[in-house]
Amino acid sequence: MFADIVVLFHFGFILFAILGGLLVLKWHWLIWLHLPATLWGSFIVMFGWICPLTPLENSLRGTDTGGTYTGGFIEHYIIPLIYPPGLTREIQITMGIILVLLNVIVYTFVYRHWRLNRDK
Repeated sequence: MFADIVVLFHFGFILFAILGGLLVLKWHWLIWLHLPATLWGSFIVMFGWICPLTPLENSLRGTDTGGTYTGGFIEHYIIPLIYPPGLTREIQITMGIILVLLNVIVYTFVYRHWRLNRDK
């Protein structure tokens, strides 16, 4: 049960890293949470690191007798759903770059929106 809560939090964090810039339009203070989350998520993917939530989940799965897995959260939960088998480091690096570029585009829009509203 606790492992499932960690999985949900983990997935929410990933969604926030991808789409959180859009929330900044409404709640400006979220920029201070979103930018570090995006950088962290990008580094995890591009450098092949394991997110600290993965070992926590594995530990909880072991105590919940739910079984553990090897590798990272993305490889275990997201990749089988979205990406074809055979994920390479190049694809992971590309995913990280896309995350950064997507957020550069979103923050360009956010900046323009803030500027327009400031000038009114």
